[in-house]
Amino acid sequence: MTAFRLERTVAYGTAEAWRRVTDWRAHAAQVPWTALTSVVPEPPGPGTVFTVRTGVGRAGFDDPMEIVEWSPPSGAGPGRFRLVKRGRVIRGWAVVEVRPEGSGSVVVWTEEARLRGVPDRLSAWVGRVLFGRALDALLRDAG
Repeated sequence: MTAFRLERTVAYGTAEAWRRVTDWRAHAAQVPWTALTSVVPEPPGPGTVFTVRTGVGRAGFDDPMEIVEWSPPSGAGPGRFRLVKRGRVIRGWAVVEVRPEGSGSVVVWTEEARLRGVPDRLSAWVGRVLFGRALDALLRDAG
């Protein structure tokens, strides 16, 4: 597998950045042909499993994920979560870290995923493009 890393600096604090990157429904809405198909309990934590479905009509696949680490930012401290992708088509993991920087924060998204039947380098390139666009949309300043 080939990992990729995305890093974004935003003008708002870690609590807001965390809220945005853990909005699973909003995240799925940013990835083409993808929707959250299960309910994510509040608050999520280790052992939380949720599924997104990618496809058009009946043609598609489920991408079940399990949160295995969950540490929201507290005060001026950083936050971090790790999830594992356990699907038949996509397997791998993602780690998202949110840390304070100046008056804003930095979000670092690192992911290693294998798409069945797709070369690792191509999987990483597709992931970098798709998740980079999704992350930019999630973190975009609404004001």
